[in-house]
Amino acid sequence: MKNRFRPLSTRLSLSFALLLVLLFASCKHSGPISGGEVMYVSAPLANLRDHVATVYNRVGTVKNGDRVEVLERQKRFVRVRTDQKVEGWIELRALVPRETYDQFQKLATDNRTTPVEGHGVTHVELNMHVSPGRETDTLYQLPEATKVDVLIRSTTVRATPDEIAAKKAAALAKAAGEQAKLSPKKTKAHPPAQPLTPKAAPVEAAKPAPKPAAPASAEAEEPKPKPMEDWWLVRDAQGRVGWVVWHGIDLDIPLDVAQYAEGQRIEAAFVLNTVQDEEKGAVKQYLVLLNENKDGLPYDFNQVRVFTWNLKRHRYETGYREHFIIGYFPVRVSTEDFGKEGTMPVFMIRKQNADGSISERKYRVIGNIVRQVLAPGEQTQQAAHSPDEPKKNPASGKKSAHAKAAGHHRQKT
Repeated sequence: MKNRFRPLSTRLSLSFALLLVLLFASCKHSGPISGGEVMYVSAPLANLRDHVATVYNRVGTVKNGDRVEVLERQKRFVRVRTDQKVEGWIELRALVPRETYDQFQKLATDNRTTPVEGHGVTHVELNMHVSPGRETDTLYQLPEATKVDVLIRSTTVRATPDEIAAKKAAALAKAAGEQAKLSPKKTKAHPPAQPLTPKAAPVEAAKPAPKPAAPASAEAEEPKPKPMEDWWLVRDAQGRVGWVVWHGIDLDIPLDVAQYAEGQRIEAAFVLNTVQDEEKGAVKQYLVLLNENKDGLPYDFNQVRVFTWNLKRHRYETGYREHFIIGYFPVRVSTEDFGKEGTMPVFMIRKQNADGSISERKYRVIGNIVRQVLAPGEQTQQAAHSPDEPKKNPASGKKSAHAKAAGHHRQKT
């Protein structure tokens, strides 16, 4: 009796095995990759697995910026080969395509000679973006306490967490060869429209008459301005260039100078020269550019200050101060030979004029004094005023006490 059913059970076993093989083959997102596709590691550190499973053996590690060759894809994992010929599986979200790497390379090439506006240090871990904005593509990561050169300032609308998540999800789906799922937009529920002529209601003696309904135009609120965010284009010691959020960097400037910012934001700082103090030794003198302490301003700075060192009192003092201008980077600092007067530090700043044009002004540092340098026949142009300048008192025609205090060009601190 048993022998009669053995051939049937054997056939069923073979069919079941064949079915399993077909199912396993169909579960793969795609097979081996041909053509030498290359990707780059965007995570700080990632493990290479021997296979795709919850429990796996680590066969190697890759770090931020490493180049890998894609061998095979399976859903959200890819099998890669490193430059050291180590092969293993890695999560797709830890990689970026070759196009992103090329964009960063172009960014570094285009800004090879961009003037440095200051030196800074990261106080948190920062992602380097290919353009300003938290939702833009990233590749390199800067650890905390990384020294960088500050190149260009920019400002952009701050992306919401939902926008950032949607952009990352779309990029991951594109890399996986899937169609991005767009979440439906939520529509705000509007209150029912009020009739233009409401029906009269009986008025009670103890209650006042109801106020007429305000017109719909008066009830409509003006849209709130979107929050802005400042960004810096920076370059690290490895020559990598990218955009980082402004708030993640501290400019490298002595506390003795930074403490006189008076609530303003230091946008750039330059060493003008060095003087020799009997007690302190070699002391640097600084050109410092400041702005209002908020993001989104359309100009780079609105205040110029030169901090000189008093050799008798052994402290910094404000050798020059200019308020409420509209200034733009880049700023240049150098030295110049003035003949019999000797070689002196000079700096050039770009300011907007009253007619809307932008011109470069040159200044020289004579000891503890700063003077503008005019070319033969050059006339000083009237500078435009930044919007934050205090207004004159309309009654007296004079500026407020705050404006008077801010108007001094030479002030000891």
